[in-house]
Amino acid sequence: MNTNNSVREILHQTALKAPSSSGVYLWKNPQDKVIYVGKAKNLKNRLSSYFSGKKDIKTRLLISHATSIEYITTSNEYEAFLLENNLIKKHTPKYNINLKDGKSYPVLRITKEDFPRIFKTRNILHDGSTYFGPYPDAGALDTFIDTLYKIYPLRHCKIFRKRETPCLYYHMGQCKAPCCDKISKESYNEYFGEIASLLEEKGDETEKKLIAQMKQAAAQLNFEKAARFRDGLRALQVMKNQNIVESFDVSDRDYIAHYREGELVSFTVLKIRDGKLLGRDNHRVISLNEDDELISEFISQYYSSKEELPPTVFVPTKEGQEHISKWIKETLHSDSQIILVTDEIENSKRHQACMNMAFENAKEDIIRRLRERGDLPALQELKEILGLSKLPIRIEGFDIAHISGKFPVASLISFYNGNPDKKNYRYFRLKTTDGIIDDFASMKEATSRRYTRLLNEQADLPDLILIDGGIGQVNAVANVLNALNLDIPIAGLAEKNEEIYRPGCSTPIVLPKRSDALRLLQRVRDETHRFATTRNQKLRTKENTVSIFTKIPGIAEKRARTLTKTFTTLENLVFAQTEQISQAINVSLDEAKSIQLEAKKLLKEQNLKKEQQKQSLKSYGTTPEAAAKAQYISDLASQALAVADSGSDSNSSD
Repeated sequence: MNTNNSVREILHQTALKAPSSSGVYLWKNPQDKVIYVGKAKNLKNRLSSYFSGKKDIKTRLLISHATSIEYITTSNEYEAFLLENNLIKKHTPKYNINLKDGKSYPVLRITKEDFPRIFKTRNILHDGSTYFGPYPDAGALDTFIDTLYKIYPLRHCKIFRKRETPCLYYHMGQCKAPCCDKISKESYNEYFGEIASLLEEKGDETEKKLIAQMKQAAAQLNFEKAARFRDGLRALQVMKNQNIVESFDVSDRDYIAHYREGELVSFTVLKIRDGKLLGRDNHRVISLNEDDELISEFISQYYSSKEELPPTVFVPTKEGQEHISKWIKETLHSDSQIILVTDEIENSKRHQACMNMAFENAKEDIIRRLRERGDLPALQELKEILGLSKLPIRIEGFDIAHISGKFPVASLISFYNGNPDKKNYRYFRLKTTDGIIDDFASMKEATSRRYTRLLNEQADLPDLILIDGGIGQVNAVANVLNALNLDIPIAGLAEKNEEIYRPGCSTPIVLPKRSDALRLLQRVRDETHRFATTRNQKLRTKENTVSIFTKIPGIAEKRARTLTKTFTTLENLVFAQTEQISQAINVSLDEAKSIQLEAKKLLKEQNLKKEQQKQSLKSYGTTPEAAAKAQYISDLASQALAVADSGSDSNSSD
């Protein structure tokens, strides 16, 4: 430990003694190998920043693996950019960009055959086939292809062979059986002419063209063809809804976007050649660079020759644009332009659509990377910050959702190894706080029911409990766990200032915005909130649907819809004026009084049922054994609640 501290101090002193000029700095490990290269406008300020304040796990990892820092001064920032680029290529540092290909997104392929086939693929073969895409949402592409097969009677067989008798698709009207000479080559390929028009033309122009062709076919009494154009218009609408990027000019160009989570960065390059989006390059990166330096560093690594550059490269940020443009001109001797995608450029909406597609592509790759590795850096940082004895591999999060105390629901979500574990999601329809706004009591009930059950079933306990709330909610849950003699670490994340609270401590922990640990806690908190809100909405919808009003004698579905629209809830109907009911559904005052009387009976039954639930906290099974088990769990929960309530009386922080 002392050795590590002494090395850190040496590094810190080196940083403090660095000049205030521009230049490049190199971090080296004990083997004198360069592990990171960076550039700076002010070397002293940049290097000193590594040792001030709380740092992300990636920064602390860099410092822990380094034993020395070297720096080279330059006369200006552009020279630093060029030098950084050269040194990265020379040393290939661990924590700079190291390009690794990722998985490509699917495209739509139309085969080059006498009777073509259409399908989804991720491989582009130079065999004369026609390709469209790529598409960021594979599910959307599947939906669109299914739509095309419903519209057009295309062959389904992978290998085309002559047959004596047609297959089942022919008899179902889903194929014209070219294998049996039931349709000519020319007639069959008309379908693909129409499909190509859907995929190639501008949306508005294609729509007008199809409408005109549909009307013309109808006028010529060719109703089958007119119907195909009609259905083609529907398919075009599906495409628009799936945000499929259209080809809109014939120029060659690239779109570059990136997405970041901690030290993980994924870049996507969309390549458009001859006006067609033929594919994309996905590259995985581990980088410690600042966000405003990523694009310029990537471009200088990605394009190594003039021939590789298209005439135009579109980027999402202006940072580094001037330097990279100068580098392209002076180093690669190219006239290629670096253009920032803004609202001011020509065809801005279409360029933005391409850039958004590239961004989503990069984002999806980051999600896959996190899923593949688990979120180990965040877990390690969380362990250190919260002083946990082990990595929080299993995190359970709780949140409460209600509308003015009604339909109270507690959500329980589970994260395993830094990623959602949806099979272990649960929700609790709260019984002790229905109609009462008391988040502390709600949180007590949810956690007591959860962990008494786990105790009774001798199931595995989580490594960390995250509460959506502040010190009050955290202490409320701590009282429940103390009553159950459970030692599970607890943390609360208050949404307003993203502060982290621990039991018995009113001073919150504040992490940097780019902290991996904070990012993970936010993901858990946001997921608990989403799950709780969704469940609450379902309960409200169920309660407020016309079904509740149809239980009133004399109220059919039509009247029930009117009552729902007018009064919303059964309770509002009960306490409404009789004249309002009479006017709403056009009945006499006597009928309205009768309806209101029946509504009061129904409401009384509902309230009685809720009261029984409150008093019991039971969940009996269908067998005596299951009922006994549920009763035991309920008794434990009730005892825990009682002890927690008595403990909270003496806890002023609660």
